[in-house]
Amino acid sequence: MYKIFVNCKRFENKPNTPMRKLIALLLLFSFISCEKNETNDILPDVKVNLTIDLKLPQYNDLQVPSGWSYASGGIKGIIIQNVGVGNPPYKAFERACPNYDCSNPMTFDGSLKLTCPCDGNVYSIIDGSPQTSGDTQYAREYRVNVINSFSLNITNF
Repeated sequence: MYKIFVNCKRFENKPNTPMRKLIALLLLFSFISCEKNETNDILPDVKVNLTIDLKLPQYNDLQVPSGWSYASGGIKGIIIQNVGVGNPPYKAFERACPNYDCSNPMTFDGSLKLTCPCDGNVYSIIDGSPQTSGDTQYAREYRVNVINSFSLNITNF
């Protein structure tokens, strides 16, 4: 018969073990590094819940990568682009300028940038980031969900 000796002190809870410190440190970093998905612009909050039928003629360009279209909704309209990658492969942004009370909506030239006509600031269509030096505001992005292969639903985050 074999006797197995177990060192019971090894299983005691020690309040200051290195593993507990490591876990506490990781939790602290995870809370600090979390980003909020909030815009920090001067635009008013509006409810957006728009369904786009891709079979309509005004949205035909959205069925191909790099195709884009304007839609009504939001504050001054919405720009939608099929960026070709991602799930879903669509991006939607508010056309109102995020850092200036501008009466004209932002324009899109079909490339990768939105331009505010009042101050000339440029924003990326990929993530809404400012492309003009000194500008810190992001273009307001809306969530795009593909309902079926012929419909998109655009909502606030």
